[in-house]
Amino acid sequence: MKYALFLLILFLTIKPVIAVDFHKEIDLAGEWLFEIGDDMAYMQPGYDASKWERINVPSFWENEGFPGYDGYAWYRIKVNIPSKFAKQQLFLKLARIDDIDETYLNGVKIGNTGIFPPNYETAWNIKRIYPINNKIIHFDQDNVIAVRVYDRQLGGGIVDGDVGIYSRTDILNLKIDLAGDWKFRPGDDKAFAQSDYIDDKWNAIHAPAYWEERGYPDLDGIAWYRKTTKIPKKLAASKLILMLGQIDDADEVYFNSVIIGHTGAFSEADKYDLKKHASLEERAYFIPPYLIKPDKNVIAIRVMDAGNQGGIYNGYIGITTRDEYMKYSKRKKK
Repeated sequence: MKYALFLLILFLTIKPVIAVDFHKEIDLAGEWLFEIGDDMAYMQPGYDASKWERINVPSFWENEGFPGYDGYAWYRIKVNIPSKFAKQQLFLKLARIDDIDETYLNGVKIGNTGIFPPNYETAWNIKRIYPINNKIIHFDQDNVIAVRVYDRQLGGGIVDGDVGIYSRTDILNLKIDLAGDWKFRPGDDKAFAQSDYIDDKWNAIHAPAYWEERGYPDLDGIAWYRKTTKIPKKLAASKLILMLGQIDDADEVYFNSVIIGHTGAFSEADKYDLKKHASLEERAYFIPPYLIKPDKNVIAIRVMDAGNQGGIYNGYIGITTRDEYMKYSKRKKK
């Protein structure tokens, strides 16, 4: 009985993410340039960092000659990216950063995790994987990666794990990327599903991410996400799929006030029925063409979390075509 209870707790606590096939193309472990303090000029590719210190990455900066230092610091490295990758989707993996980062390539921000002071929120336990837009890459030339890091206490920096530039073979070609800020509100009201509902006073929350990591550490129960998007006329002529990654635990999805799909159970009686939990399933919902409007389209997502972590926490979030979705599904099965 105790063993069964242990397995139940383990299942509810540990949330595996969708498996992805990353392949390391360029290893970035080793010496990086490093400077304590904070100056946004440090992210500019032309900035002269020749007098900066050299430290090993990954490693706590305390182990690299900066014991006891808390606060801001910057990392920089130059990397030549061959043109043979010009048609591939590349990702920068920075493993785990303690606590918060903003990451730039050639002066363009490609990702951030955690929230800097004064509204500090740590993200020390989250592995950084940032997609790189090929348009900002200087192929067959030097590219400058600059990482702004803030550490509040204990160890800090780019601390452990794989560091490098990676490719993926299981890429989904999103026609509209909806990752980023969504409107968010805890609580439950079916009026939130209506496209004409006014959500101007709702807070912004990043997705994908557990909502506990984005300012709602004690939230269990029901909350809503909303986002407005325009779908070009040419794209709207295709059969479209709304991708919502993985959601912990259950969801109901509305497109212009009409429910288009749901996964999992909202009933309190089903709260701990593992068969009805769907936090590991990747959400993909067909959008009926007659629901698509030419000016704006409102997506509203009702989410129920039965305990521990909750929200739209991992995976692809956006709109793709049925053809692209089928190619992606076949690659995943290989």
